[in-house]
Amino acid sequence: MRKRPAIAGPEKPVERGTSRRSVVLGGAAALAAAGSLTACSRATPAPPPRTTAPAPASGLPAAQADRALLLQVLAHPDDDLYFMNPDAQHAFDAGTPLVCVYVTAGEADGRNKTDADRQPAPNKAAYSAARHQGLRQSYATQLGLPVFTRWDTIVLRLPSGFQAEASSLEHRGRRVELVHLDLAMHTPAGHMGVPALWRESGLLLRTLVPDGSPLRTVQTYDYDSLVTVLVELFQRYRPTLVHTLDPDPDIQLGDRITRIRDSEQPGYSDHADHTAVACFTWAALIRWARQAGGGPPAFAVTAFRGYYNHHWPKNLPAQVLAQKAAHLVPYGAAPDWSCGNPSGCGDYNVGGDRPLTNRKGWVRATHHRYPGPRLALAPDPDGHLTAYGVLGLRAVRYEEKDGRFGAPVDLGGGPLAPVLGGAVLPGGRHLVLGLRLAAIEGRGATDAREIVALEQRGPHRYGSWTGLGNPEGSDPDRGRRIGVPVAVTAPDGRVHLFVRNAAQGISTRVRDTAGTWSPWRDLGGGPVQDGLTAVVGGDGQVHVYAPGRDTVHHWTPDGAAPLAVLPVPADAIAAADGRLYYRPPASARLLSPGGPALDFPGYGPVAAAGGYLLGLGTDGRVQLLEDGRITRPATGPVTLDGPALVADRRGPTAAGLSPDARPWLWRPARAKA
Repeated sequence: MRKRPAIAGPEKPVERGTSRRSVVLGGAAALAAAGSLTACSRATPAPPPRTTAPAPASGLPAAQADRALLLQVLAHPDDDLYFMNPDAQHAFDAGTPLVCVYVTAGEADGRNKTDADRQPAPNKAAYSAARHQGLRQSYATQLGLPVFTRWDTIVLRLPSGFQAEASSLEHRGRRVELVHLDLAMHTPAGHMGVPALWRESGLLLRTLVPDGSPLRTVQTYDYDSLVTVLVELFQRYRPTLVHTLDPDPDIQLGDRITRIRDSEQPGYSDHADHTAVACFTWAALIRWARQAGGGPPAFAVTAFRGYYNHHWPKNLPAQVLAQKAAHLVPYGAAPDWSCGNPSGCGDYNVGGDRPLTNRKGWVRATHHRYPGPRLALAPDPDGHLTAYGVLGLRAVRYEEKDGRFGAPVDLGGGPLAPVLGGAVLPGGRHLVLGLRLAAIEGRGATDAREIVALEQRGPHRYGSWTGLGNPEGSDPDRGRRIGVPVAVTAPDGRVHLFVRNAAQGISTRVRDTAGTWSPWRDLGGGPVQDGLTAVVGGDGQVHVYAPGRDTVHHWTPDGAAPLAVLPVPADAIAAADGRLYYRPPASARLLSPGGPALDFPGYGPVAAAGGYLLGLGTDGRVQLLEDGRITRPATGPVTLDGPALVADRRGPTAAGLSPDARPWLWRPARAKA
């Protein structure tokens, strides 16, 4: 995972370029201001964001996909293995085809270090080729094939004229394809290439040709061509699920001592390449969704935290961690492996047991930038469910019919983060809330995020989306660090909205019974991860819970209200019937402080309602705890992130999204009467 600044740029001559009035990345004068590249944005004042209004609701059926495909956009070889598993592994094991797009060549400083040689001569083309080989070895074993299985490798020609290296392998109906764009990580002046390409206007960045690649041409990208190529890849593969990285990493709040040298950009909790590639990916997704004829394509998105994992509790139990780490062994390999690649058999820097012994612990956690794609459930008076989710970056509504969800209906609002919040207003009308990527353009422009709301006016009728602003006010850099909204309706009919803010505490707005919203108010507290839980307690008061580094953090609408110190949580907190439920770090156990021990092994957050608990087993399958017994669906479903749970007189109902971006609904047969 070492990604240190390099000194030299691509060593092969430019055989193909683009004719543009731009400065090629590498000139020291052109990049003097790019030495410290922070989170996609300029550190100097920038023009106001060019925001657009939320997409209106069409009320028309939204697109649905006929088959599943997972496409991951990575900055470097191994970002998928470190940050996106076990989520990707569960979808892949269920038969979902997988396409991985690696934007940079991953050449770093060109030194593929071994235990015997800590200072090998730098060779960027060879090191990049060795990392490509390591990926092929890892995915061959994931398909159940011998580690050195031969792949089909071709030059992929795209409509724009750009080309990429693509390797594919298929076994027993499962298929994986690895696409390498191979943009250089660094410039001859030692600056980071892709962050500069995102941040500065009028620059070009060359590719690096790995040894042995069938693509022998050095190409030249600018901002528009990289976005265009990503859109062309989305159009070619038409994914139903996109995995990308974190476009808005946390501010490190003066935590200079624990910042990871040579990995995290100054002041932010991730690598600058991860951030820039995530920004390019979101910009391309927005363009793809807008350009698609017949409405946005049917896809869900998950954004994964990167080196953030170093700073927060590790959330993978031993059973899950072992499988995740095992995929890195054939990727890292060793110099005595006989893979047939003269440039090397893997990234020896992370070979052997290094992923598990590395003190930074990246492999030991999988955290999402936003709580991942899931459904917000709203029971109707007749017991049927309405569900709200995000499809094609727009809000959609699903209605239950005959025990299953019908076709999605477009509610607009986009481009939205992957998960919605909501509340039920007096009279049963629904309030839908989202985090909108109001501007994400790069090239010196100011990016913006805002909280938006949509009120139901009547059956199948909705008003216009309303902007609720940002708890960070006019500071665009801090405004990008906010979390997704959660809300709860108090007994007096007021709706309390809560959002994690840039200081990693929470902020609130309150909607009164006349529909008027109060100003934003900072409730302090924290620091906590995103994934807030807001409930009305048995005392009739509103309570908010969130996972911190040290304990469970708690607020009321009056401000932070610390509890007696509770065990450290690894993920979000579930609260129901006066009890809290969560898993401790690196454990499959489920805790309920002050209550009896629970036998519900698994990982990730759980949902609680009506005496039932819902979560994922260590194998990633949905499971329900009922009267001390664990129930699972007879088949599937493979679900994305946290499934949702409601309970009524008929018992529990679970729902979520599958890798094909379609909803599933499960009512266990053994429900309480």
